[in-house]
Amino acid sequence: MKILIVGLGLIGGSLAKAFKKFTDYDIIGLDKDENVLKKAEKNGDIDKAFDGNFGGIDIIISALFPRDTINFVKENAEKIDKNTIVTDCGGVKEKVCAYLAPIAKEKGFTFIGMHPMAGIEKFGYDNSLEDLFLGASLILTPYDDTPEDAVKKLGDTVLKAGFSSVKISSPKEHDEVIAYTSQLAHVVSGAYIKSETAKRHVGFSAGSFRDMTRVAHLNEHMWIELFLDNSENLAKETDDLIERLKGYSDALKNGDREKLFEILKTGREQKDLIDSL
Repeated sequence: MKILIVGLGLIGGSLAKAFKKFTDYDIIGLDKDENVLKKAEKNGDIDKAFDGNFGGIDIIISALFPRDTINFVKENAEKIDKNTIVTDCGGVKEKVCAYLAPIAKEKGFTFIGMHPMAGIEKFGYDNSLEDLFLGASLILTPYDDTPEDAVKKLGDTVLKAGFSSVKISSPKEHDEVIAYTSQLAHVVSGAYIKSETAKRHVGFSAGSFRDMTRVAHLNEHMWIELFLDNSENLAKETDDLIERLKGYSDALKNGDREKLFEILKTGREQKDLIDSL
C-alpha cells in the first residue's frame, strides 16, 4: 500500500507516524517546509519525500486547510492515477466535497471526504503523535454514487492507524453535527477564557476550569477557515446556546429558585441520556 500524505502537521504527521508504527505501508510525505520533510524522513516517519510522481499511489491524504486541499487537488487532477483514492482530513466537508468530487469523477479517480475525530490543543509536526488516533472515530463522507469498494478500501486502510471505528455520514450531516460537537466547543472556550476573572484563577481553579479552557488554545489560521466554511450551521448552534444561557441569566437575576432548579435538572437528565447512547 503506497500512501502520499500532503501536509505533515499535527494530523498528517500523526497519520504518518501511526502508519509506520502499526502497518507496513509505504509512506510518502509532502510539506512546504523542507526542514519538516527532512526531519520526518530522518525519524523514519516517512519512507521518502514526494518527488512529483503520482504513479502507483493508492491513496492521497491531504492534511491541509480546506482551501489548500481544494487547490492541491485541482492543480494536480490531471496527474493523479485513475485508480487512486483522494481524501482530506479537514473539519468541514460540504464545500470541499462538493468542489472536488465532480473533478475527481471527471478525471477518473475517486474523492471521499474524511475526518479523523482526534486532536490536541497544539499543532505542527513536532507535536504529532503516533498514538493520537487510538480509540478514535474515523468519519467518511461519500456520496450515494461513490464506489462502495473505494469507501471500504479507504476505511480499512486508515482504520489501521489506531481508530476504533468508521462512521459513514453525508457531507451535509457531518457539517451540521460537527458545528455542535467540535466547533461550538471552541467558540465557548474562547469566549469563556476572555473573562477578566480568568486572570485571577490561580489557586481557585481545578478540573472544570481546565476542561472549559483547553481548546481555547487553537490555531486561529485554521479555525477561521473551518468556522466560515460552516458559518450557517455554527451560527445557528451559537444562537441556540445564547438563548439557553439567557434562561440561566434570567433565573439568577430574578432569584427564581424553581426555574433554576428545573434548568439544572433538565441539563443533568440530558447528560445522562447522552451518556447512555
